[in-house]
Amino acid sequence: MSALSQPPITPRAAQENIDQIVRLEEEAQQRRTVSERVADGIANFVGSMLFVYVHIVWFLVWVPINLGWIPFMKAFDPYPFALLCMIVSLEGVVLSTFVLIKQNRMSQRADTRSHLDLQVNLLNEKETTKIIQMIERMSRKMGIEEDVVDPEVGELGQVTAVENIARSLEDKLPSE
Repeated sequence: MSALSQPPITPRAAQENIDQIVRLEEEAQQRRTVSERVADGIANFVGSMLFVYVHIVWFLVWVPINLGWIPFMKAFDPYPFALLCMIVSLEGVVLSTFVLIKQNRMSQRADTRSHLDLQVNLLNEKETTKIIQMIERMSRKMGIEEDVVDPEVGELGQVTAVENIARSLEDKLPSE
């Protein structure tokens, strides 16, 4: 088998990151309370095609019975189907609450991930700045500073004022 036909190999460092992410996600899943698990299960079912099929069958049975199209069945909710409307409305209110519960939990999890991402990015920024500063010092000691360091690298080697960047971004972004 040639090297071109072999599937690409995931580097060990990337696989370790994948495994770490999977562990974090599994831990988050296990930390859910029983009520969160129930809400997730209901929200997942509500967002499935099975839920749609169940409702289609339900309506395909309800409407003909209550229009009197099935002779051996007595109509219990004649047109305009007030009972059906009430049940479906109540169902919509209750099910939307379960969906909102799941979305709130997902939003909190996304906020946690975002904070983690910011922490890693800030650490990366600090590490990169230190590396640039080390390279500048090495270049000076070797007498090759002019060949290696350009003005942009010099600027990037300065400590980044993250708060100033964040404020500047907030000032310039359009408001909602």
